[in-house]
Amino acid sequence: MTQDPPSLTNADELPGAADGFERLWTPHRMAYVKGERPSKDAGQGCPFCAAPDKEDAEGLIVHRGEHCYVVMNLFPYNPGHLLICPYRHLSLYVDLSEEETAEFTALTKGAIRAMMRAGNPTGYNLGMNQGEVAGAGVAAHLHQHLVPRWTGDANFLPIVAQTKALPQLIEDVRQQLVAAWPDP
Repeated sequence: MTQDPPSLTNADELPGAADGFERLWTPHRMAYVKGERPSKDAGQGCPFCAAPDKEDAEGLIVHRGEHCYVVMNLFPYNPGHLLICPYRHLSLYVDLSEEETAEFTALTKGAIRAMMRAGNPTGYNLGMNQGEVAGAGVAAHLHQHLVPRWTGDANFLPIVAQTKALPQLIEDVRQQLVAAWPDP
């Protein structure tokens, strides 16, 4: 007597059977998903205050200026997603000094030039979210996002699975941008 195969409509009848889905595991994003937020206070509780105290590779720093620095985004939208940050712990763009504003702008231009050399994006998203209501994940420390874009870089994964597939490791991209940073 032949036994009927398990029903394909009841997954419980198929322990260990493949369901046809590929998995892209991103456990490092759980802190972001759970809504864990850095401290609003300056110092070690603020990731943008802590990063400059680390070695460049450990702090994901691409370039250091006198008043501001450029760092890789730990939760990137695309490979090469950078943040331009002042060293000083402040939340609003209008609170930057004239010197900080000038360097903030110069580092943004330098980051775009480095991206052009390292990855040749076909476009960029550039912007700041000031305040939690505006979408700032770290609202207490000003930072500007610079996201390189390529034709066809967006797909269904972020919409359906809340997952972004990144084809390069963050440290590999950081090293490419460091090597491509324009000379002053």
